Amino acid sequence: MPPRATRSPLGVLVLTLLLALTRGESLSHDASAWGGLFRTRDAGATWLPVNPASFVSGALAVAVSPVEPQHLLLATDVGLSRSRNAGRDWVPEARDVLVGPAFAVAFDVDGERALAAGATGIFRSDGDRWRPLRVPVGTAPAWALVSSATRGRVYVSGPASLHRSDDWGESWVAIGGGLPGGRASAIVVDPNRSEQIVVVAGGRVWASADAGGSWQLRDRGLSEREIDVVALDPSDSNGLWCVAGGQVFRTDDQGRRWRALGVPLPDQPIVTHGIVVADHVILMATDRGLYRSADDGARWSLLSDNLPAHLDAGLLTREPQSPTTIYAGFALTSRRELLRRAAEGGSPLARLDLVNVAGGLAFLALLLLGAGAVIKRLARTHYRVSRSAPR
Repeated sequence: MPPRATRSPLGVLVLTLLLALTRGESLSHDASAWGGLFRTRDAGATWLPVNPASFVSGALAVAVSPVEPQHLLLATDVGLSRSRNAGRDWVPEARDVLVGPAFAVAFDVDGERALAAGATGIFRSDGDRWRPLRVPVGTAPAWALVSSATRGRVYVSGPASLHRSDDWGESWVAIGGGLPGGRASAIVVDPNRSEQIVVVAGGRVWASADAGGSWQLRDRGLSEREIDVVALDPSDSNGLWCVAGGQVFRTDDQGRRWRALGVPLPDQPIVTHGIVVADHVILMATDRGLYRSADDGARWSLLSDNLPAHLDAGLLTREPQSPTTIYAGFALTSRRELLRRAAEGGSPLARLDLVNVAGGLAFLALLLLGAGAVIKRLARTHYRVSRSAPR
């Protein structure tokens, strides 16, 4: 007869660990439970996960190559990843220099040179290798990192300053003079005129026609509402959208006069992180999830089919070559909260919640019990062997 199978404490411990790891891997595919990156090719009517084979609890920013739309850089709460096949496969990036979350990414006009912002600095890639750059004072961790149509030109804003670089991060010029606090919470650059830049600063809309050399307030018609985000109309260089209090506003003259569109979002209060408009379809990323309107904001629906439910949607990015191809990102812990913790010098351990801690303590207790049982069993075996040995 074959020997009877026994379950030693060590075997039970190993089996439990394997089951736990297997369970964790299966959860990484559950779009309703975890954050991650999603893509639509029909202006938000349908969505598919872009990173189904990898666990991402927070997709914080994505950059699409202006030359090759299959080439993506994804900033997450655990670092930076690159895909060259539209998200089917991902490769970790910059692990030797970028530790912790990556908050922002940008491609240069060549589609190869890139910048990524982490908790303590900005990193540059000229292909595959990454190296740290000198960080302008007040820009770490970066709130926004936006490239332009001029080769080498990029804008970065952080907790205390706004800067521009014309040599892809090798040197920086402060351009926040004239803005409240000298900083910007959101930046958009005209894809055809890189000197035209619009920012949100102090909850208001400001515009510059000389790459940040001077600023003009552009909020007539907004009735002193505090602005969350602003976006350019890629089909009309004079058109802009902005969001205040869940209400969409539109201008056709570069912000000199604004008008309200449709009705506010139904769930208030609400914080908007991003807006993309494709024809009459409006998508808004908020702290409550992703909203869509197909009639210029007259009616809104909170999207949930194949998307995470009730998670912070902090990322909304349009593919440069296709107005209806859009990326949305979701996070268990919001990008805004991670930025706050990074600015305060919080460690990655600060991201652990009570469930994580309880699970870790339970596993540690199981490990100690298993080790104790193994030691006790070995001691008994040694005692029996020593008693039965000839004297």
